[in-house]
Amino acid sequence: MPKVSILLPIYKTKSSFLREAIDSILQQTFQDFELLILNDSPEEVYLDQLVSSYADQRIKYFKNEENKGITASRNRLIDLAKGAYLAVMDHDDVMLPERLKKQVAYLDEHPEVGVVGGAACLIPSGRIRRNPTDDHDIKLAMMHVPAMMHPASMIRASVLKKTQIRYEGQFSPAEDYGLFARLIPYTQFHNLEDIVLKYRLHATNTSRLQRGKMTSGALAVQAFVSVENPMLYSEFLKSAEHRKRIRLFGKIPFLLMLSRGDLTRVKLFDIIPLCTIKNTIKMRF
Repeated sequence: MPKVSILLPIYKTKSSFLREAIDSILQQTFQDFELLILNDSPEEVYLDQLVSSYADQRIKYFKNEENKGITASRNRLIDLAKGAYLAVMDHDDVMLPERLKKQVAYLDEHPEVGVVGGAACLIPSGRIRRNPTDDHDIKLAMMHVPAMMHPASMIRASVLKKTQIRYEGQFSPAEDYGLFARLIPYTQFHNLEDIVLKYRLHATNTSRLQRGKMTSGALAVQAFVSVENPMLYSEFLKSAEHRKRIRLFGKIPFLLMLSRGDLTRVKLFDIIPLCTIKNTIKMRF
């Protein structure tokens, strides 16, 4: 039984991107894994040929009989996996050589943690994307944003088996945010400070092609996560900073109001501190 199952759904993937992704997986310093590749574009024969060009027996190739969509494909990969840990990977990203080694070591040493992520380098810009590292800070941030970078994450398979939580189509293409949000009451999260992934930004990213659906899916996640985690959501509201900007003639920045907890700071022209307002609530009976 492999220690890690790497879950790689593919769909009309650019050959050069997929080859770079697979090569980065096979070159990991941690080698006890199976690589499950699921083709959700079965009519694309070139993908069959590309995957078959690899002789590595750890690669297991599957095809949907017809296009099922990303949510169903991710769930099928979970069901096919035999590893204790599930490493998520996207078809156009690149693993850094020690990603699996570092994440496996962390989960081995921290049995209370069910999901571990890490930082990512955006390509081609080279910018670094980081998220909170501490469990509480991650859960607090997830009241509003997905604070775990999905393709840089590794999930303890036993947590999914015990809770029967899976990706949900109603949140697609933000199904990853939905999965992590569902897991909040059941396990702990952690993000390594190490960069573990090169995350590719390009014109055909799902987040760009389906921007409207991505926003709708994220809003749907935020709606249930606030209800299912009322104490966390209340803390988030108190700690979050809310911004309201007033412009002259619809263009010129005039007043910027920054609210956090019971205080609102007002700045003139976005720069000059003008005043601080204490927000109070009066109860009338």
